[in-house]
Amino acid sequence: MFYPLIFTPDDNDTFLVTCPDLPEVTSFGDNMDEAKANGRNAVTEAIAARMDVFQNIPQPTSSDGAQIPLALSVKLQIYWALSEAGKTRADLQRMTGWSRTKVERLFNPNHETKLAQVEEAFDALGLRAEIVAEAA
Repeated sequence: MFYPLIFTPDDNDTFLVTCPDLPEVTSFGDNMDEAKANGRNAVTEAIAARMDVFQNIPQPTSSDGAQIPLALSVKLQIYWALSEAGKTRADLQRMTGWSRTKVERLFNPNHETKLAQVEEAFDALGLRAEIVAEAA
């Protein structure tokens, strides 16, 4: 999953990085490689911040740009499924029988969630998930 990045050369030989899908994303880099890495980190942090307060997270509008980590991508799929179903984290807690802490960790991008827990969350939402590998 990729979020688009825009790189704008700045007047001090750096690159300004923004993301049209996530307006709060603003970063920079001394060179293009650093700008890409910083942009990816900024996108990841923006998604994590929105997820933490259960704000809308838009679907990416590009198939190129900042690729978010696979673990976050999976959590984001559950997040979107929960939102689309009109459910809350408390609803997911009731549907799974999990503790509040376990549900909160599911949406914490820095917590390593077990794959079995991911499957259980999708099952509770009446969905199934699979991972598809594509050529890089």
